[in-house]
Amino acid sequence: MKIFAISDLHLSVNNPKPMDIFGPTWEGYLDKIFAEWKEKVGEDDLVLLAGDFSWAMKLEDTAPDFALLENLPGKKIIIRGNHDYWWKSISAVRAVLPKDFYAIQNDAYKFGSYIICGTRLWNLPDEKKKQSEADEKIYKRELIRLELTLQNAKKIQTGDEEIICMLHYPPYTFKEEDNEVTALLEKYGVSKVVYGHIHAYCKQNLVLEKNGVKYFLTSCDIVGNRLVEIE
Repeated sequence: MKIFAISDLHLSVNNPKPMDIFGPTWEGYLDKIFAEWKEKVGEDDLVLLAGDFSWAMKLEDTAPDFALLENLPGKKIIIRGNHDYWWKSISAVRAVLPKDFYAIQNDAYKFGSYIICGTRLWNLPDEKKKQSEADEKIYKRELIRLELTLQNAKKIQTGDEEIICMLHYPPYTFKEEDNEVTALLEKYGVSKVVYGHIHAYCKQNLVLEKNGVKYFLTSCDIVGNRLVEIE
């Protein structure tokens, strides 16, 4: 079983928002991603989709976006991104998911020797810029959700299964320093983390290993519209 990851697809079949207005990197980006997907991914492999899946505003409007990926090989695991406004209750989301799609919210799934967990996260506190009350509230709630998903990952870990955590927001600032998020990931024995959200202005390493955890940035435009293999 191989594991691949990519994020920020921003699909928009029913809500046309062409991404190429953001630059040439986005021209024909889905064709490039899907071509490589068909070439590299096997039916038993996992593809982690770390948020900002669809521009749709309503859950029912996501059907054609999911249909774009439905017949691609592999099992697709998704978490919510900040632009996934269609994502309401997790039960409602799971009720409309096509075959081989899995949505994570506060829980975790086991696939062979891997356990996949995750949450959206939020903007991290910045010592130079005080968080608004609204941002602070969401951030603290996401810390709780992160620990919930990690706790559930540990509950289903019966042996030496590897825990991989999906986040949408980065788990650290551009300084890549330790913080509350990285401390939780280390506390629960996460081996690898995938995340997205940031785009062409990125100043972070695409792959970073710190304190025994390996981090992968997977925003599609940052990684050249290629699947990132999580080795």
